[in-house]
Amino acid sequence: MDKVLSARQAVAQIEDGMTIGIGGWGPRRKPMALIRELLRSDVKDLTLVSYGGADVGMLCAAGKVKKVVFAFVSLDFIPLEPWFRQARQQASIEVMEIDEGMMLLGLRAAAWKLPFIPTRLGLGTDVIRNNPDIALVDSPYDDKEWVAMPALNLDVALLHVDRADKRGVCQVKGPDLYMDDAFARAAQTTIVSCDELVDTEYFHAGEEARYVHWERSETTSVVPIAGGAHPSSCSPLYGFDVAHFKEYCALAKEQDFTAYLDKYVSGKTEQDYQQAVGGLDAIKALPLPVY
Repeated sequence: MDKVLSARQAVAQIEDGMTIGIGGWGPRRKPMALIRELLRSDVKDLTLVSYGGADVGMLCAAGKVKKVVFAFVSLDFIPLEPWFRQARQQASIEVMEIDEGMMLLGLRAAAWKLPFIPTRLGLGTDVIRNNPDIALVDSPYDDKEWVAMPALNLDVALLHVDRADKRGVCQVKGPDLYMDDAFARAAQTTIVSCDELVDTEYFHAGEEARYVHWERSETTSVVPIAGGAHPSSCSPLYGFDVAHFKEYCALAKEQDFTAYLDKYVSGKTEQDYQQAVGGLDAIKALPLPVY
């Protein structure tokens, strides 16, 4: 089965009002080329589920977001994602702010087709007070009360990986998978961009198959875009672009997202975008962050 599509064809599967899960973590291995294609579309009123970074900030700044379900929205070295912060301060979006572990359990509940997963996470905290939709349940085995973390069912998941084949086998060789396997399994449709499209035989050699973390049946579409995570990182291939993020944040201080769109996104192809940031060779030369 050939699942390869262009970014435009893949993003065309997203409709107004859908719940979109976005993989990666802060400024790391985000499907930013797919986010840029979504910015070029007319889609709106989205609910985002993300360990967020500029993916969430850009979509909020573009007015495409109704609600964000998140554990954090950060650029790491810039602690608060500026456009998301503005959206919260202006109360232009609805939010469900939860613990990082609670969000993982919500994704797992969706993947396992369960309505919720009981957990101690969140007990006794403002997470419960500020999220009245999250219920507490009594254990049938003892007298303890548990948080019933509801399933975070996704219409679509957007992910970025190192390599994939046309059948949807995906490989992540970085030091951290983050929660991408949970996003893939929690979604009805999973769209994956990849830095390299490889032949299936690639996964038969050596240890390569060990870096495949979800079944190819979970992958709906494969979009080959080398450098497609920029300006976020895709370890071990390239790091995140500090200079680009600083420019992005400087425009947030001026509250001028249109200037960013005009320079990098609107009316442009992904090739145009990459040329504007110095080209694919410059992206591949970005140093990996050291933590």
